[in-house]
Amino acid sequence: MNQNIRNIAIIAHVDHGKTTLVDKLLKEGGVFRANERVEERAMDSMDLEKEKGITIKAKNTSVHWHDKIVNIVDTPGHADFGGEVERALRMVDGVLLVVDAYDGPQAQTRFVLRKALAHGLKVVIVINKIDRENAEPAKMYDKVLELLMELNATEEQFDAPVVYGSGRDGYMMYHLGEEKKDMSPLFQTILDHVPPPFAKPDEPFHMLVSNIDWSDYVGRIAVGKILGGTANVGNTVFVVRHSDGKRVRGKITKVFEFTGLGTRETDSAVAGNIVGLSGFEDVDIGDTLTADEAGHALPFTQIDPPTLEMQFCVNDGPLVGQEGKLVTSRQLRERLMRELKTNVSIYIEDSEKAGIFNVKARGAMQVAVLVETMRREGFELLVSRPTVIEKIVDGHRHEPYETVWIEVPDECVGAIMQNLANRKGLLTNMEKLPHSTMIEATITTRGLIGMEIDVVNATSGRGVISHLFKEYGPYAGEVLTRITGTLIATEAGETTGYALVMVQERGKLFVSPGEQVYEGMIVGENPRNEDIAVNAVREKALTNFRSQGSGVATGLTPASKLSLERAIEYIASDELVEVTPKSLRLRKRILNNGARQKAAKSGR
Repeated sequence: MNQNIRNIAIIAHVDHGKTTLVDKLLKEGGVFRANERVEERAMDSMDLEKEKGITIKAKNTSVHWHDKIVNIVDTPGHADFGGEVERALRMVDGVLLVVDAYDGPQAQTRFVLRKALAHGLKVVIVINKIDRENAEPAKMYDKVLELLMELNATEEQFDAPVVYGSGRDGYMMYHLGEEKKDMSPLFQTILDHVPPPFAKPDEPFHMLVSNIDWSDYVGRIAVGKILGGTANVGNTVFVVRHSDGKRVRGKITKVFEFTGLGTRETDSAVAGNIVGLSGFEDVDIGDTLTADEAGHALPFTQIDPPTLEMQFCVNDGPLVGQEGKLVTSRQLRERLMRELKTNVSIYIEDSEKAGIFNVKARGAMQVAVLVETMRREGFELLVSRPTVIEKIVDGHRHEPYETVWIEVPDECVGAIMQNLANRKGLLTNMEKLPHSTMIEATITTRGLIGMEIDVVNATSGRGVISHLFKEYGPYAGEVLTRITGTLIATEAGETTGYALVMVQERGKLFVSPGEQVYEGMIVGENPRNEDIAVNAVREKALTNFRSQGSGVATGLTPASKLSLERAIEYIASDELVEVTPKSLRLRKRILNNGARQKAAKSGR
């Protein structure tokens, strides 16, 4: 036991204030100078995290408080990134369960808490955002206790201490109504109730690799909690591979301790501390590092299996290579295989066809983040609609089911209930909230694809949807998830306002004047469930009396632009999303109209 160290993870549903709370702990722990300007949500260092306002990658930091080291792992709050949560929990001895004082426990709260309890971790409850309008902190604390009971917490876990406060405003209290001062009550509660890390300093060095970091100077950095002995620069250690059990000799070249928002080099690190070690060329998450040549491999938590599968394909469109530099099959495969090294909840396989790779993941958001990262790196690729991964159980076809929670304004309940019925969702609970209604239902993962778009449209952006994998169950039959058709370009060229005014009479536009389109590209949506071929590049015939530009865009409605996640969920099985560094285009798999009709007739 190392009495001076505490290792904790912060877990919560998305947007319950987890990362903001870490910012305040860092500030109070003296990480920032008194006059230093600190960027909000400093732990969310990826550009995508800042833009989306969510945590995607689990990250480590460290705060020194009253001569104690508190290592903090900030974890994602979105169910698609559950693999990050599960890895983080292997390194810690307790969790801060952050719950919004208005929203209470939500889908991801249940998911991460269940994982933490299964690991036997101590829980500290933080009722956050008590300054929020209509907040009910006492009631939400009761709901957390109900959830602990429901998840079969032990008596010790059920007797979890609680603090109330506001991470944004930088105060915590032991009891409601106390003076709003600083974060000391939370720090003290962590020291009092989270046990020091269980470690054996007198035994040979032993560590499970729970994360992989990268440095341009030293390459791969293995991150984990030292379970035995000390890690010294220059020590010879053996990597016991999780994949095949092979032992590879290596040498520790650098030891990194986490401090504030960065790391610092040190000569040695003690048992119980969370550190980064370099010097291993081929080390992966789940591998064991040991100083004992005969040392055993440490158990690695089995990650929940993926439920969705998508295809990543080489871009074969007419505009390929105009915006991205990385377009070949080899480059695409190398990048996907590199992703496997640091992302344990994703699976990638070569398909039977050249240039097409099968990617299995937890959800569309997880895949969209990978695709968005790749397009920013200069890749061009095609992405298919997600399909669910089915199983055969006792000779019968089974598919994944999820529990979905949808919070909507009262006047929109009818539209959402109808949408659920169309997708074969089964209502399990409905609760009236102060200004909205919470709908709980069980639905197939297949039926859930694209539902977020429907909820946003039906509630004018006011609806909130979250979901959690429940179980595999009997195949539910055909599910209608898209009731519209598309408008497909028949000619290549630059779109004109004149042509688009006529095209929009058929439906909603996805393109604006002056955009490059090609045959087989989807330029809009048809309200009816059929595809219509349109000419989006036609130019107005010139006469002696009217100029080419007069009246071109009169009455032209602005184009509807889909985000990457929505585009992936929107497309049908015979369609693809073309992703480049600058553009998102929807297209048919078979671009030529004649070939497409022939394939449809032959049933391919």
